[in-house]
Amino acid sequence: MGPLPPQGAHAFARGVPHMPTPEGIWADADLPTRRLAGLALNPSTPVDALHRLLADAPPAVRMVLCRDRVLPDTVVDAVIAHPDARTRSFFARNLHVDPRQRARLLKDPDWLVRAHLAEGPRPTGPAGLEPLPDDAVVHMITAFEDEHLGGSFHGQISAGLRRAMPTHPVAKVRLWGTGSWRGLPAETRAALLADPDDEVRRRARRFAREDDPAWVESVLPPRSCHGRTDALLHLALSRTVVESVLSTPAGPDERAMIASNAALPPDFVVLLAADPDPEVRREIARRGDLGTAERRALVGDRDPSVRRTVARHPDLGPEERAALAADADPQVRLAVSVHPAWSERERSAIDYEVRVDGDFVHHRPSPTPRHPSAVRRDALSAHPMLRREAAREHALPPDLVARLAADDDLGVRVLLAQNHPDAPADLLLRSYLEYTGREREHLLTRPGFPGEGLAVHADDEDPAVRPLAARDPRTAPQTVERLTRDPDPGVRAAFARHPRLPRPRLTQLLDDEELVHHAAANPALEESTIRRLVTALPPG
Repeated sequence: MGPLPPQGAHAFARGVPHMPTPEGIWADADLPTRRLAGLALNPSTPVDALHRLLADAPPAVRMVLCRDRVLPDTVVDAVIAHPDARTRSFFARNLHVDPRQRARLLKDPDWLVRAHLAEGPRPTGPAGLEPLPDDAVVHMITAFEDEHLGGSFHGQISAGLRRAMPTHPVAKVRLWGTGSWRGLPAETRAALLADPDDEVRRRARRFAREDDPAWVESVLPPRSCHGRTDALLHLALSRTVVESVLSTPAGPDERAMIASNAALPPDFVVLLAADPDPEVRREIARRGDLGTAERRALVGDRDPSVRRTVARHPDLGPEERAALAADADPQVRLAVSVHPAWSERERSAIDYEVRVDGDFVHHRPSPTPRHPSAVRRDALSAHPMLRREAAREHALPPDLVARLAADDDLGVRVLLAQNHPDAPADLLLRSYLEYTGREREHLLTRPGFPGEGLAVHADDEDPAVRPLAARDPRTAPQTVERLTRDPDPGVRAAFARHPRLPRPRLTQLLDDEELVHHAAANPALEESTIRRLVTALPPG
């Protein structure tokens, strides 16, 4: 999608003499600076004190203030007008504010600010970034230097604009749209090939050449490299190229590469279906153009990983499915048990086993949503794997949300909690307590995660669970104080911010090397203390 360099604004910051990284700025901050940075995050800090921090505090404080919280409108105005470009660049990467506020920096006079705006915030979870407004992205594509639009810029483009790019009225946006050439419909490709803009037309014609086996053969690198790999996986291959890969490959995996190429001639599909390498046969087993004879042979393949792969093939006939359902390998039986051709009665007769110790994570919405009837069928299935598939859907109707939230399968419940925007609070908590796999922390960021009633977890043996009590406004003060001395640093930090932390301990932590930043962010800190600490700042 467009002429994008592999590096973003971090690379530019590294190339500027004496430009410290955010990590370096924080590492150099002394205790008083970290205390002020905590005040910058404190929801009880008055707006006028935030203005003072913005005007006169050291860089580490301004970084935290501008990057790590939602800001009042008057403070945003002051940040946008701030004379220090680095301070404005911190706000350009603020994950917490409305992207429209960050977009106010579109025409910033300093290139570093624009580069940081294009690079965007660093995502803290798997859900990615909220996109910038479409008009802001179009402006950046047309007005920013290409070197500023690094790979992470893609994460700030809305799905709607991505789809519209190939037919967008702005030529440079259409130029970016040519990057999705392989997935474009024929009529869109034809329009781009005849585009009135010379550069768009040239780019489209360059992509179109990739469908010409003779051209691909003429430019194919003779040695193993990224360009050769991409060609063997995705571009049109001549018989000469395929035969050379089969006889004298440039790398060890090239037979598997061409086996996955959608343009592989049919007779080579037949040939590679019997290849001695099981990796090659697995790739062939995934193909939609697999012939009946080859498919039947792969159903009886000696390698169970090949049989597991072909078990998912949509064209399996009744006899093939029956053979796989009786396979000696339990993973093969599990793979074929979710085949859509089975009735629920037939599916229940298969001897499959579903593991519950996997990773149940967030999945971004598909650009092509499944049909609601198919989702409902899976949600109502007796098969846990099909219910898990349904639980990943972000647009499940309320009745299915309620049903799957009470499911007896851990994977179903956790996938629903990880993905559905209206996952019930009790499900989110239960999932966090029961699931210890990858992206467990993402559950804490879900909109409905509860706060009340969590004090009971203060003495949990799991150090990832004890901080839940820090979310409960009713946790006893003595418990809060005790847990600021917990053996786990994450627990100590969480309770240093609890508003019921007794005042003597809170005052003590304002001078604690480890916890000062968290204690200064505690909303129970008195306004008089906040003002005293801020007033002590020397004028900038």
